[in-house]
Amino acid sequence: MGRVSPDAEIARQILLGFDDYREQFRLITEGARARFEQAQWQDAQRASAARINLYEQKVAETAANLRSIFEADVLLDVDRWPHVKKAYIEQINPRFDDELSETWYNSIFCTLFSHDCISDGTMFIHTTRPANRAHERMAQIRRYRPGGDLHGMLAQILSDFAFAVPYADRSGDLRRLETQLQMALPDWVCKDPELTVELFCSVLYRNKGAYLVGRIFTCDEQWPLVVPLLHQEGKGIVADALITDEAEVSIIFSFTRSYFMVEVPIPADFISFLKRIMPGKHIAELYTSIGFYKHGKSEFYRALINHLATTDDRFVMAPGVRGMVMSVFTLPGFNTVFKIIKDRFSHAKNVSRATVIEKYRLVKSVDRVGRMADTQEFADFRFPKAKFEPECLAELLEVAPSTVEVQGDTVLVRHCWTERRMTPLNIYVENASEQQVKDALEDYGLAIKQLAAANIFPGDMLLKNFGVTRHGRVVFYDYDEICFLTEVNFRYIPEARYPEDEMASEPWYSVGPNDVFPEEFPRFLFADLQQRRLFAKLHGELYDANYWKGLQQAIGDGKVIDVFPYRRKPEPGR
Repeated sequence: MGRVSPDAEIARQILLGFDDYREQFRLITEGARARFEQAQWQDAQRASAARINLYEQKVAETAANLRSIFEADVLLDVDRWPHVKKAYIEQINPRFDDELSETWYNSIFCTLFSHDCISDGTMFIHTTRPANRAHERMAQIRRYRPGGDLHGMLAQILSDFAFAVPYADRSGDLRRLETQLQMALPDWVCKDPELTVELFCSVLYRNKGAYLVGRIFTCDEQWPLVVPLLHQEGKGIVADALITDEAEVSIIFSFTRSYFMVEVPIPADFISFLKRIMPGKHIAELYTSIGFYKHGKSEFYRALINHLATTDDRFVMAPGVRGMVMSVFTLPGFNTVFKIIKDRFSHAKNVSRATVIEKYRLVKSVDRVGRMADTQEFADFRFPKAKFEPECLAELLEVAPSTVEVQGDTVLVRHCWTERRMTPLNIYVENASEQQVKDALEDYGLAIKQLAAANIFPGDMLLKNFGVTRHGRVVFYDYDEICFLTEVNFRYIPEARYPEDEMASEPWYSVGPNDVFPEEFPRFLFADLQQRRLFAKLHGELYDANYWKGLQQAIGDGKVIDVFPYRRKPEPGR
């Protein structure tokens, strides 16, 4: 038996590390069903954070293992790596998760070479995987043909997706689901003998919910189908809704949500299935939504370089008030903003660069409850200089010379985050109708409340730090001052000792570093008096320190709030 070449052995060790990561990922994901059945909501939150942190842990372990096995002159000989890549391709060809294994290889390479020596010869800048794999497919879809009997089909679905905990009111659920299905679809569709329902075999779990995901179709038309399930402790499982609206389904899979836990034997197949029911979503976002956020990052990068190569788009500064900590630029035709940390902050900001990085990474692991935009962190982005508007590049070089550097015809961005681009809330309300302003401010207050109930305090709650999505939802996106709600000391403003106290430029009372006075919010948040009065009417309790203390008490008692990513339909018998 011949001696294994170093190239093949390096590739094998990388793949062994990937196998270890995938097994641990699978075990955490597999436990989601039991956590749902046993209503272990805090365990579910811990498992979600553990799975997010798992990737970097296993990358570090694999890189350390490679360094222990191979001498540096062997391992870090960049000319060797095209051969390592070739050997790796041969080893991953039979796999069902081959696209994920390419991303894993890239992570190992970047760790070993500190994001240097990047090329398509040494890494998988472009995938080598065919768009349509010839894998022998496992059965991942359950198919139903009601033949006019919607009730019977729904009964079969609930039987097929049974849990260790029984349904609390199965007959009531069936009546509700049938009514909602009949209301959602045209009458002729419900009676169409060709009507077919497909559901993915695995249940998707997130926070306190479980989701059946699939589609309804006839010969000519298609609708997404999502059935959220809840576990009402002491009662049982409840089918909470039946959703066929594409926009609502898109919100369930939003970039503002925590990642689903779902067992997917062939990830590419499931993503293809999701893409069919949500054609408006990019596959990067779909991979990210089920926990493969690093591969989502790979797909995002590929889409970005393709956009730059095939359009005349050029980077410009993002619209909105310039940040005191971050500088934000964007591509007009690419629905993303790029955020870099300035070298010097405004005097009003008492934070360090390390603190800002820590805050942004925190957002990755907490429950975003549909109110915080997900981010992707990048190192050593290289863009053609010609792709920057001169004013944009000049501003970036001025405010962040340690991060942005021109190297010949290339602009090097040493560190940045990407986020979905939204309309800043302060700009939105300037151009909105009276009803749109009311709706936006109502959702703005609701966003603050939901974040707070999830133990997140935004810190800087100015309108400019929130955005409005294409679905009209208000989302927080500026994280340099966020903290856990339980770390904040909410206080009432003490009574003035003398009339002169209220006229003084400095407060007459001591203020600690974590002290917050909700009574001051109206003046700080709203220069527009009409908006100030409207918000007080909609969410006046946010100005009361006791409201915040009550939330802190609930969090201390271990309560996990319900935040539903869909509109619940109040009906008799729920």
